[in-house]
Amino acid sequence: MARASKITRNVLWTIHRWVGVGLVVLLVPVALSGGLLVFQDEFDAVLNPARYATTGSTVMQPTAYIASASKALGGAQASSVRFAEDANAPIIVQARTAPGEGRPAKVLNVYLDPPTAKVLDVVDFRASLFGFLHFFHENLTVPEYSGRAIVGWTGVGMLVLSLTGIWLWWPRNGVFIPGLRWRRAPTTSNNLHHLAGFWISLPLAFVSLTGIYLAFPPQARSVMSAVAPMTPQGARGFGAPMRQPALTADVALDAALKAEPGARPAAIFMPVAARGEAAAAPSWRLQLRPRNGDVITVLVNDQNGEARRQPAPLAGDRAAQWVRWLHEGSHSGVIWKIIVFATGILPAIFGITGVMMWLRGQRNRRILRNRTIKQHATGASGKLQAAE
Repeated sequence: MARASKITRNVLWTIHRWVGVGLVVLLVPVALSGGLLVFQDEFDAVLNPARYATTGSTVMQPTAYIASASKALGGAQASSVRFAEDANAPIIVQARTAPGEGRPAKVLNVYLDPPTAKVLDVVDFRASLFGFLHFFHENLTVPEYSGRAIVGWTGVGMLVLSLTGIWLWWPRNGVFIPGLRWRRAPTTSNNLHHLAGFWISLPLAFVSLTGIYLAFPPQARSVMSAVAPMTPQGARGFGAPMRQPALTADVALDAALKAEPGARPAAIFMPVAARGEAAAAPSWRLQLRPRNGDVITVLVNDQNGEARRQPAPLAGDRAAQWVRWLHEGSHSGVIWKIIVFATGILPAIFGITGVMMWLRGQRNRRILRNRTIKQHATGASGKLQAAE
């Protein structure tokens, strides 16, 4: 029994060591980029204070924001208006430019002061720091070279490290509490690796698992739809925003608020040419925050102003949405947000300490090997002298 346990431990230690050393170059930046994105807005406000220099929380009609943003967009068509959930945060009007020859479409964000609709900043999202981090975390900025799949397999490696790490951390005598002490090893790097790794191992395994789900959409959708109903793909597609809708954003918002009294706007998406099995007439899509409960979506017919609440998502769609939210650290409170942030930051420490432990082990094995060779050489020399 003890021999089998030792063999298992040696196998898991070998897997843990070589997966960590082999993937550290990918594991650390992928995890670190994800951790920074958890507090994207907070970090962005520190790095770009002028972008968030609002003068109050009073909200104007959406057409004022669209008009102000259109002047700054240089002809790009606004596609959405996002209202801040936090007081005194900017309104964001988003637009997507048409792709040109040799250049991809741009996503432009116009930051506006809520009380005045003054333009605070215009940002090419892909070219910004956090746009790059999003792109890198999703597909290493190389989607054409299976970047998303590489990130997914990196998540598999992180999951393996988390689970094998728990086994390797567990005290061999089975006594749990003493295993939490700091001085389990003579070096600080070993102790930091063991103790911090234990406390974050289960959340890190969960975040890795949700990341694997997000990295392989077709396979993940097949698995989810096998256990819970999901909306068929293509049944809720949308085209480009209309340039001349029949209704204004103000009228569409008024219609939605009448249908959902007491709610306040969260986002307005311009009417688009519907496709697939969507409604025949173009519709505005408005997300509203009711007094209690989650954000709801109201569709407003652009032809007659009729408002109707979008049906609640199916169980599979809802579960898939929660997988993304939990992976991002959103919609689950500040404690979970901090935990997810830690799962992105601590792997950098594990990578550094793990490589230090590996190099130290290589050095110790080399010293032991040289010592053994020297002892054998000395012993052989002594035997030869005795024989003479």
